[in-house]
Amino acid sequence: MVHKMTNEARMNAINENIQVMIDIVNRLDEDTIRWNPSSEEWSIIQIVSHVAEAIPYWVKQIQNIKLDPSAEWGRGLQDEDRLYAVSEEKINKSDIKELVSAIEEIPAKVNKCLRALSVKDMEIVAPSRNPNFKGKPIQFIVDNLIVKHIEGHVSQIKRNLSKRK
Repeated sequence: MVHKMTNEARMNAINENIQVMIDIVNRLDEDTIRWNPSSEEWSIIQIVSHVAEAIPYWVKQIQNIKLDPSAEWGRGLQDEDRLYAVSEEKINKSDIKELVSAIEEIPAKVNKCLRALSVKDMEIVAPSRNPNFKGKPIQFIVDNLIVKHIEGHVSQIKRNLSKRK
């Protein structure tokens, strides 16, 4: 169960999933990386670009909550930075090697953030912009919007590849 996950277990999951993502991407050709399974699905490069943008965003949100638990956190699906990270404009000018370098930095960023959080900090509840997340503690952000988020995108990359055959 996630609520019993230790920060060490969280970091192991993040390290492992980021490494799986990198290993998969590094063995693929450019066409496969940029291929969209359908108009509703992201290409692998869009997924990597999204992870490179989203995880540092959530780390920053956690740091902001710790500084000011009364400040609202989160964003909607229509957030400009979120949308730009997967936009045709961004993807067309993105180099997969640069995006891989960006996601390689994620474990260290998350680890630094987690090391700065006490057990008490993980229980801090701040108001969320998302009505579904009202009353959720920092631990929820770590477990769902970082750990499970990365894991979900690794699965998404694998699904893309299974449709490419």
